[in-house]
Amino acid sequence: MADYQTIKLEHEAAVSWIVLNRPDAANALSPQMLDEFSHALERLKTEGAPAIAIRAEGRGFCSGMDLGNYGSNDSGPPDIMSDRERLHRNVERWLAMWDHPKPVIAAVHGYCLGVAAQMCVFTDITVVADDARIGEPAVPIGGGYIAPAWVHLVGAKRAKEFAFVPGNWIDGPTAVEWGWANHCVPLDQLIPAVRGLAERIALVPSEVLRIKKLSINRAAEAGGFRQALSGIAEMDSLLHLAPAVLEVRARMKEHGLKAVIQHYKVPPTTPLTVTEER
Repeated sequence: MADYQTIKLEHEAAVSWIVLNRPDAANALSPQMLDEFSHALERLKTEGAPAIAIRAEGRGFCSGMDLGNYGSNDSGPPDIMSDRERLHRNVERWLAMWDHPKPVIAAVHGYCLGVAAQMCVFTDITVVADDARIGEPAVPIGGGYIAPAWVHLVGAKRAKEFAFVPGNWIDGPTAVEWGWANHCVPLDQLIPAVRGLAERIALVPSEVLRIKKLSINRAAEAGGFRQALSGIAEMDSLLHLAPAVLEVRARMKEHGLKAVIQHYKVPPTTPLTVTEER
């Protein structure tokens, strides 16, 4: 068994759980967590139960990428090629769920922010708790890395609405209404609901499940899903060098991440709200 430090693997008869396990850091996706997550997915191709489910310890599912040191060094602007490779590698991590021979279910509670809101797009089924809050990054320093992955689920107009407002978010019922999630259940029923779903799925022979998944994925890809992902790393890495983004990074360095987040904190647009001028 691998000695994981940021995730856990828990095996049941019908489902193997990948558990995000950095609750003290809001389950932010550190490089180590990303590598351990990918390692666990690879292992589960030939080990464990017929289905895979992803959940998290603590108050929320995942706060997105670990930005604790973002903008805190003096190394200057990011190297565009290394930045592009990092972003593209993360898309490939999520595609490993899409291409995985087993069904992959996300069980989302609490906050699911930034790249975590991208990650769940690539699972086969998403079940959210009624306390879920699925959101954009709080600081506008990206160039369309997350919302484009949403388009095949929610449509272009809703993806734009989600992306254009800093820190925008939707709740669990809205996620189901939009088509981002399959079901919204009470928080205390989230794990039993996903477990029960996995138990029903496991009644189908694994070989049949694998072909069903492949066939449906091909239908989605015929509609342009994989092609739509081909340029998002480039778009994001290019914007990271834009003067406006470099200015935000400088403010993060000078004033700290929390202060900059507060500057951009506005009400979500779903359900549409009318606010007084700030």
